Amino acid sequence: MGSIYGSSSACRQREEHDATGRCTCPGRGRIPATAARPPPRSGTVTKGHRITVEQGTEHVRAVHNGQVLADSTRPLVLRETGLPPRYYLPPEDVHVDLLTPSDTSTHCPFKGDASYWSLPDASDLVWAYPDPKPEVAEIKDHFCFYEVETVTAE
Repeated sequence: MGSIYGSSSACRQREEHDATGRCTCPGRGRIPATAARPPPRSGTVTKGHRITVEQGTEHVRAVHNGQVLADSTRPLVLRETGLPPRYYLPPEDVHVDLLTPSDTSTHCPFKGDASYWSLPDASDLVWAYPDPKPEVAEIKDHFCFYEVETVTAE
């Protein structure tokens, strides 16, 4: 897998943006969770924005440099306006023993504050919401990787 950050200065992930649309993805203009944020402009935070969480039926796997970090047939699929679907995996399906907690924390106005985990050669590779907003409570403590592969039956 390539770098999760890419080489362009434009955000490609768009997973973590504040209410003003500023990118807070790892390595790009990160806003500490404790930083003051401007109040959202009236109607712009939720107007036309939708998040759904549903139980997925896919078999997904997260692999980094040939090492399986997660393997799940029980993913939650989070769909958010303007973003690719994200798979949130139960902690029992993730090799958390291979991951190291990071000091990174980001804020999403729709999901809450995210915590990150790293590998020695890949910073902030995975995140989770330990205390998500009530609208997405199902993702609590589930892990989300930037890249996952869908496993097909052979």
